[in-house]
Amino acid sequence: MTKKAKLTIYKVFTDDQISIPLVGSSVRAGFPSPADDFIEMNLSLDSELIRNKEATFYARVEGDSMQDANIHDGDLLVIDRSLEPQNNKVAVCFIDGEFTVKRLLIKEDHILLMPENKKFSPIKVTSENDFIIWGMVTYVIKAV
Repeated sequence: MTKKAKLTIYKVFTDDQISIPLVGSSVRAGFPSPADDFIEMNLSLDSELIRNKEATFYARVEGDSMQDANIHDGDLLVIDRSLEPQNNKVAVCFIDGEFTVKRLLIKEDHILLMPENKKFSPIKVTSENDFIIWGMVTYVIKAV
């Protein structure tokens, strides 16, 4: 199966930054920390997730070809178009008129777009394809 996941791309809008209280420097996943360690600061998710405002976009994932990379249907991707493509990193690519999110496998003479779900086959990019690496995924935002 070579079906590509559909993506809806959104431009980042950071004019109305919201600072949200950050409790403590970390939250323990083991034994609770003493209550007197409670510290409150403000944190803007924009400043944490966005390094280059003009080159950053969001995309909503549709499909399950990347589920084994913990990227699921409905997740929101943060994509930075200013980053150089890197082997074995997750990228948003535009191939033959469609966007897809896949892991890049860069070989000497070709590129493979690797799904992270055994139900899907890799996509070999050839010179016949209309192809660009559109941007690199920097964060995955999901609801719990």
